[in-house]
Amino acid sequence: MGFCAGVLGVGVRFGVLGPLRVWGRDGVEVVVGGPRVRALVAVLVVDAGRVVGVPRLVEALYGGAAPGGAVNAVQSLVSRARAAGVVVERSSGGYRVPVGRDAVDALRFEDLVARGRVGEALALWRGVPLSDVGDAPFAGVVAARWEELRLRAVEEHEGVVSVGVLRELVAAHPLRERLAARLVWALRGEGRDAEALGVFASARRVLAEELGVGPSAVLVEAHGAVVRGGGVRRVLPAQLTSFVGRSVELAAVAAALGGSRLVTLTGAGGVGKTRLAVEAVSRVPGEVVFVDLAPVAVGGDVVGAVGAALGLREDGPGSGVSVARLVVALSGRAVVLVLDNCEHVVDDVAVVAGRLLSACAGLRMVATSREVLGLTGEVVVPVPPLDPGSAAVRLFADRAAAVCPGFRVDAVTGPSVVAICVALEGLPLAVELAAARVRSLPVAEVAARLGDRFGLLSRGSRAVVERHRTLEAVVGWSWGLLSERERVVARRLTVFVDGASLVGAVAVCGGDAAEVVPSLVDKSLVEVVGGRYRMSETVRVFCAARLEESGEGGVVRAGLVSYLTGLVGGAATGLLRAGQVEWLGVVGAEHGNLRAAVRWAASAEVGSALRLMAVAGWYFWLRGSRSEGAALAAEVVAAAGVAPEGLAEEFLLCELNAGAHGVGGAGGVAARRLVPEEFPGPPVYPFLTLLWGMAYGVPEVSPEDGAGVLDRLVGGDPWSVALARVGAGMRFQYAGAVVEATRELEVGLAGFRALGERWGTSLALTQLAEASAVRGGLVEAVGLVDEALSVVAAFGDTEHVAGMWCRRAEWSRLSGDLDGAWADLERAVVVARGQGAAEAVAAARVGMAEVARLRGDLVGARAWAEEALAVCPVGWFAPEEVRAFARVALGRVALASGDVVGARREWVAAARSGAEWGNQVVVSRVAEAFAGLSVVVGDGVGAARLLGAGAALRGGVGGVDPDVVACSEAAVGLVGAGVFGVAFGEGRGWGRAEVVAAVGA
Repeated sequence: MGFCAGVLGVGVRFGVLGPLRVWGRDGVEVVVGGPRVRALVAVLVVDAGRVVGVPRLVEALYGGAAPGGAVNAVQSLVSRARAAGVVVERSSGGYRVPVGRDAVDALRFEDLVARGRVGEALALWRGVPLSDVGDAPFAGVVAARWEELRLRAVEEHEGVVSVGVLRELVAAHPLRERLAARLVWALRGEGRDAEALGVFASARRVLAEELGVGPSAVLVEAHGAVVRGGGVRRVLPAQLTSFVGRSVELAAVAAALGGSRLVTLTGAGGVGKTRLAVEAVSRVPGEVVFVDLAPVAVGGDVVGAVGAALGLREDGPGSGVSVARLVVALSGRAVVLVLDNCEHVVDDVAVVAGRLLSACAGLRMVATSREVLGLTGEVVVPVPPLDPGSAAVRLFADRAAAVCPGFRVDAVTGPSVVAICVALEGLPLAVELAAARVRSLPVAEVAARLGDRFGLLSRGSRAVVERHRTLEAVVGWSWGLLSERERVVARRLTVFVDGASLVGAVAVCGGDAAEVVPSLVDKSLVEVVGGRYRMSETVRVFCAARLEESGEGGVVRAGLVSYLTGLVGGAATGLLRAGQVEWLGVVGAEHGNLRAAVRWAASAEVGSALRLMAVAGWYFWLRGSRSEGAALAAEVVAAAGVAPEGLAEEFLLCELNAGAHGVGGAGGVAARRLVPEEFPGPPVYPFLTLLWGMAYGVPEVSPEDGAGVLDRLVGGDPWSVALARVGAGMRFQYAGAVVEATRELEVGLAGFRALGERWGTSLALTQLAEASAVRGGLVEAVGLVDEALSVVAAFGDTEHVAGMWCRRAEWSRLSGDLDGAWADLERAVVVARGQGAAEAVAAARVGMAEVARLRGDLVGARAWAEEALAVCPVGWFAPEEVRAFARVALGRVALASGDVVGARREWVAAARSGAEWGNQVVVSRVAEAFAGLSVVVGDGVGAARLLGAGAALRGGVGGVDPDVVACSEAAVGLVGAGVFGVAFGEGRGWGRAEVVAAVGA
């Protein structure tokens, strides 16, 4: 007993919310072996110090199957527990472990939940309670009680567990509607509305299948909030330090936001505008999105920065972020948009802000800038320095205590702190930098050095504005405290505009960086964010000037280009394999640096720029930043003019990249005929194969040059081979050869699956789904697109994902599942709006029009189709297809309403669009819709011919579209099966031109 008391005393702890764990008072874990011994200890500790009688122990351990001599067995188990180091006391009534409730995690869990401290309680949970005590009957009972308490706590308290944990709980308890509702709200709070709708749809299906009931009010309310735009999305930078002072300014910002939709905080650099803005909007309820414009170069892409903060992604030609996409994303939402660091792009910000505020009634903006935006209705809140005698002193004390625990302002340190704050005029950045020095210097020494240095710098040229003098003084003083090694690394580090990993810093700044960069962190010139080393923009600009003064700027930037070329080139294979998501993260961390490096190299070392863009092109595509990558490629092509010797493929790849996305100008490669001589052999860069297809669409090459071009464009690597087979399948699809298309697509899919490559697998699955739907396999098509959606889930929501939900909805509609189709379309709209993708919103509205018509709601169907036309862009292939489909839907509504003239008008317009754009799919839909009009006027033969033409053009079979089936049956009723069959066969011989002529277009 004495030994045990020495091992387990007052500080002993027990864990039962998971496998049993025991810790001694010294914190060392005690190993308790054997499931029956662990079960005995668990029974005793759950009663926390109370005596447990032997009969109850027997029942808890063995239930109704207690062995003979069970009392002796319990005594043996007690002996083994003691031998392991657990204190078990004997009394006349039984046994006990002498601990209080706080020593047992499950009992603390119960008490914390009862006191409302749910977050602390749930943090104790480690897994399935008592999962390692064998078949002891009591374990299941108490585990179920704790699990129920946990579930109720999660259901009743918002934000106590992560979305990931909520997903696990909902999967384990699919019939708990309040749990599903909590997950819906949590996903909505993170801006993941599409996933939230998916959770609701799944819960509704399970309830119907298992219980035969619909969702309860609590789940319906959560779903309705998502559909209506309920919930909030708050995207604000995390603050690692406390907010000091500024009560007057906070009140001023709050009052301004109450009466104006644009509030601009102005003041000198380093005065704390950003921190004040974040603190102010964090107190505003509702949706808030923060946009950091500091990384945007002068004349740079302000619209793209706003789109990135809103989570907009790009998927292909025409999907780049534009003001129009921002309007779509923000319309109908009550959002506060924070535009930070506007001064260097103030004109561009003013234009964007003006257009968004005029178009989005629910939008409010808070801007930080060194000058006002100059817009009507703008309320300006000046942000002065802190009061040197009070707020600045509190700020110094707070920050100094953070780096030097125990520091406080008292009679000894007070005079020096006040002197520092007065000398720095209460400028927050300067005060914080000075406070960081107390880590290595007495505060009196800091005051003495700062006074001398500041006095010298403040006597500089009065032609420089005061805010620059002050910042130069503060950062210059900090620079003056660095050693020469530190200065070299600090100035070189400025070429990383988006932060640096330690490996990157060493590669570009020199071997000293490994130990110098952490030293710069200690001296507050560099901060660590997410494992990367960053300078504040003010410090970076100061140090960058020192880099130019040193004369080594070109050499260091060339080193950055070389480093990034190696990094991205090394990631190239990974980006085409199973680890592409992880590699996207690796390269994505260097995104801003990559952009800056390409632009510098384009102006100084164009060969290096070509090499870097050649290896980076696929990264931009896969990331959803395709327009940005194309714009960079266009800059490099313009700088090079012609292909340098030895870089023909790199030049062509950049030219194709720019041309395929419409930014290469009229002289781009997409505007001229490609000749075989431009491809000396299979490409080194697999991305070139894909770009060629994007630039030219479905290839129509002559026998004499086509094979040579295709052979030269497809490399021998597995990814390129798989892509080539998918491309062949797509060519067969456009020709109406579905069997051949399916064969090629399946081979391509197998190739991508063998690589574990998500993008290619998704592409092949989606095309196979299209082929399956054409053959009449609607259920198979839905399954394939579901698989494609799951494959690309790791990339997040994109416009392409919204399109897949629209296609899934169409196949569900054609199979008769109107409720499922509507749910898919709701999700498509949420994804599309989140991406500002007007075309995808329009496509979903077309689907809603079709579903509403089939439900008999002709008024709603017309409204959805008209909205699709109103929001859909014009002027290029994909949106014109959507517009044509909207007109087909409007025509069907008109015909169902008895408006034959209106139906003809809409379908003629759609046919003209299909003819103009050479869109065979549109023409086939018009043919089948017009057949219905022929039936109405009694022309059964004309209807049969149009139905045959529609089937031939899409390469499919009949019997899948309810409208087509009904029309066919009606036509047979008019002319008989024999005449119908002959006319149908005649129609199958028609092409696009014959259909367009037949409908009078």
